[in-house]
Amino acid sequence: MTTHLTSPHNPHVKETVKLEKRSERSRRRLTLVEGVREVRRALAAGIVPVEAFLCPEIAMEEGMGDVVAMLERLDAQRRTHLYTVTQAVFARLAVREESGGVVLVIPFLETALDRLPQRTRPFFAVIDRPEKPGNLGAILRTADAAGVDGVIVCGGVDVHNPNVVRASLGTLFTVPVAEATAPEAIAWLKGRGIHLVAATPDASVLYTAVDMRGPVAVVMGSEAEGLSREWLSAADVQVAIPMAGQADSLNLATATALMLYEVVRQRGMR
Repeated sequence: MTTHLTSPHNPHVKETVKLEKRSERSRRRLTLVEGVREVRRALAAGIVPVEAFLCPEIAMEEGMGDVVAMLERLDAQRRTHLYTVTQAVFARLAVREESGGVVLVIPFLETALDRLPQRTRPFFAVIDRPEKPGNLGAILRTADAAGVDGVIVCGGVDVHNPNVVRASLGTLFTVPVAEATAPEAIAWLKGRGIHLVAATPDASVLYTAVDMRGPVAVVMGSEAEGLSREWLSAADVQVAIPMAGQADSLNLATATALMLYEVVRQRGMR
C-alpha cells in the first residue's frame, strides 16, 4: 500500500539517505538508484526494488509515466513498497536535480564469478583496486558498448556505490559484474584458459602488438598504484599504451577504453 511522506525529516527518509555510506550499504545489502536512464535500465533488467520513492509532479514532467505505472503495479502486488513524496522530500533523497522524480532502493546484485557468462571466446575486463566510483562507472559504460562478457572488480570501490550507478548510466545493470579477490579471479580465469593481458607503463610491448582475438581478459590497475605484483606475475603478457607527453599515465577509464576497443578492432566486432 502506497505511503505518502511530506517531511524531509521523516525517520524513514533519514534511514534511506544513510545508504550513501558504504558501511550502511554493506550492512543492509541495499543501494540507491536515481536518474531517468538508470531507473529505467534497472527495471528493464528485472530488478525489483525493495522500496521506491516517487515525486509524481517531477516524474510526470520528466515523462516517467511508464515507470510510475510499473512501480504502482509492483506496489499493488506487494513486491515493492511505494512512497509518494513531496518535492522537498525528494530533494533530500536525490543527489542530482535531474533524477526524474524517482529514487529506487534495490538489493545488492549477485556478483559471484560463476555467474559470469561462459562463452566460446570470452572477453573480460579486470579492474584491480579502482579508487574512484566515477571511473568504474565510466568503464562499465565502455564495457557495455564494447560487448564485454563481464567486468571483474578486485577490491577498491564497491560496485554498489550510487556514484558507480550514476556514472555508468545504468549499465551496471546490463553488464555482468563480479567481485573477487585477486587470487580468486586469477584462478578462475586461468582455469578457463583465458589469456591475461596486463596493462602497465613499464611494459616494452605495445598493446596493439598483442593478439587478443582469442579468450582474453584485459587487466587494468588502480589509478594511483597500477597493477599489483600478483597480477603482473600472473599475466601472460604485459603491454603498454604509448605516452608521448609529460604525463606518466592516462585516466583509468580512458586507458581501459583504449584496451577494450583494441580487442573490438582485432576481432572485427561491430
